[in-house]
Amino acid sequence: MDELREDLLNGRIDVPRVGEVLAVEGRFPPFVVVDAGGVEVAAAVQYLRDLALGDVSPLTCRSYGFDLLRWFRLLWVLGVDWDRATSSEVAVLVGWMRSARNPQRMRRVGLAAAGMVNPRTGKRALVAGYAPRTINHALTVVYRFYEFHAHHCAGPVQNPVPVSREQRAALSHRSPLEQLPAVRRSRLRQRVPEQLPRAMSDRLWEALFAAMGCDRDRALLSMYVSSGARASELLGIGLADVDWGRQLIHVVSKGTRLRQAVPVSPESLRHLALYLAEAGVPGEGEPLWRTRRGEPRQLSYWAMRRTMQRANERLGTDWTLHDLRHTAATRLANDPGMTLTEVRAILRHADINTTGIYTAVRVEDLFDKLQEHYIRPRPSRRLPAGYDPDDVKVVFGG
Repeated sequence: MDELREDLLNGRIDVPRVGEVLAVEGRFPPFVVVDAGGVEVAAAVQYLRDLALGDVSPLTCRSYGFDLLRWFRLLWVLGVDWDRATSSEVAVLVGWMRSARNPQRMRRVGLAAAGMVNPRTGKRALVAGYAPRTINHALTVVYRFYEFHAHHCAGPVQNPVPVSREQRAALSHRSPLEQLPAVRRSRLRQRVPEQLPRAMSDRLWEALFAAMGCDRDRALLSMYVSSGARASELLGIGLADVDWGRQLIHVVSKGTRLRQAVPVSPESLRHLALYLAEAGVPGEGEPLWRTRRGEPRQLSYWAMRRTMQRANERLGTDWTLHDLRHTAATRLANDPGMTLTEVRAILRHADINTTGIYTAVRVEDLFDKLQEHYIRPRPSRRLPAGYDPDDVKVVFGG
C-alpha cells in the first residue's frame, strides 16, 4: 500500500476514471455523483443536496460534484472509506494532481503546446497538468464536504484537510474595501502566482474586430468590450433586455443571479441594429442572439467560442471570450474620468480589490512613452559659462 501511495503521489500511475457526475430530474440536488456501478455515492449526494438547498447555482453543484468524484476515485484506489480518510490521503491527492495530466488540457493537433507563449498576445498556453487554483479549489470542496458531515456527527473526528487558523481569523469580518492581509497559507495549499489582466491593446482589438464576419459577431464583441459583461450573461439576454434610449442592457448576473443594468456603447447598439435588420427582430420569448445556419436557435457559449477560435486561427492569436471582459475592465479602470468604485459597480465585482487588479500598468501599453524616453537627448553635464571646474569640484566633490 505504501508503494501504491508513492506511485500516486509522484504521478507514476493514474487514478482510474470510474464513476461520473450525472444531471438528474430535480433541483435538490440537480447533479449526483455515482460510482462505477452507477450507484449514487450517498455521502456526496447528501452534501450536494445541502448545497442546492442553500440556493447556490446549479453549476456550482456540478463543479463541486466533479471535485468530490475526483476525491472518491482516489479513495477507491487506496481502499479507504471516506469516513476514515486522514491528511495522508489528502497529501496523496495534492501530489497526484501536481504530477498527473489534466484530461481537460488534451489539445488537438495544431494548437500551441502547453506552456508556450503566443508571440502576438504574450499569453502562455495552459499547462498540461492541474493549475494551482484548481488544486486549491479541490481542497476547499473536500474541506467543506467533511465540515458538513461533522455537523451531522458523521465522518472522521478531525477534518483531513489542513486549515490555517491564522488565515481564517484574519479574513473573518473583513470589509471588502480593506486590503487583504498577508498571512501564511495552510499546509498543502498551492502558491498562486499573481497574473496581469489578459487585456488587448487597441491594435490587437481592432484586428480581432475586423476578423468578425457578420454584424452579429461584431455586435457581440462590441458589447463585450463596452459593457464588461461575462460571456454567458450577454448571450442570455433577450430583445426586452435592451434599453435603446438609455444605452443599457439588462443581464442576469452570474454571482447574484439578479437582473442588473449594464451600460453599453452607442457603437455596439448600432451594430446590434444592423444585425437585427439582417436577421429579423425576434418574437416574444425568442432569443436575441441566434445561429445563422439551419433553423435559427439560441447561440450557445460553445458556438461563440468557436467563432473566436476561427478568428484566432486567422490572426495567430489565442484570445478567449473572457479576455474581452479583461479588456473592458482595464480600459475602464485606467480611464482618468472613472473612479475605482464606479468601475466596480459596472463590472459588479464583490470585492474592490478585484477591480484594483486592472489598474496594473503593462509594458506593452507604454510603447509610445518608452520610445520618447529612448530618443530623448540626455541632459548635458557641461558647466554654465563663468564657472571654474576646479572650484565646482572643491565645493561638490568628485
